[in-house]
Amino acid sequence: MATTADFRNGLIIEFNNDLYSIVEFQHVKPGKGAAFVRTRLRNLKTGKMLPNTFPAGVKINVQRVERRPMQYLYNDGVDYFFMNNETFEQIQIAKELINAPEFLKEGNGVEIMYHTDTESVLTCELPSTVVLEVTYTEPGEKGNTATNAMKDATVETGAQIRVPLFINIGDKVKINTTEGVYSERVKE
Repeated sequence: MATTADFRNGLIIEFNNDLYSIVEFQHVKPGKGAAFVRTRLRNLKTGKMLPNTFPAGVKINVQRVERRPMQYLYNDGVDYFFMNNETFEQIQIAKELINAPEFLKEGNGVEIMYHTDTESVLTCELPSTVVLEVTYTEPGEKGNTATNAMKDATVETGAQIRVPLFINIGDKVKINTTEGVYSERVKE
């Protein structure tokens, strides 16, 4: 058993019979009264955020998780299929467990988090950025970068994003997967 002194970002704990990841925490020692720890927790099954306050020193049940690198193969419309690069074992994961399935491209590397006690998949995380090719967008305008105007574009995975006016069909763009937004144009 651990206590609130062991809190750190990314720690997986069991709380209310569910698994949560600590997103952020703050130890608070008021001038009067007992110390406490203010936290923001993310439910690993639903992805919902939960603010919670723990009394300082309370015992918590830390869960062991393991992150395994895998390669995305394909999807059949319902499930997504991944392969372990070392054992070549294939697994299928529901779309709800993937943080940004619209940016998955065949052959991409991902990190899959397993609960080691039950050997069940908790989440599938893409890298923080991916590079994809623009397959459709309206014709671009040269020199119109001062207005910071954006237009719609479709990337090779079929996802819709907003890009600057100077991006054309065939350009490769870097996309932030956590926010689902354009980061920069990639030159080859």
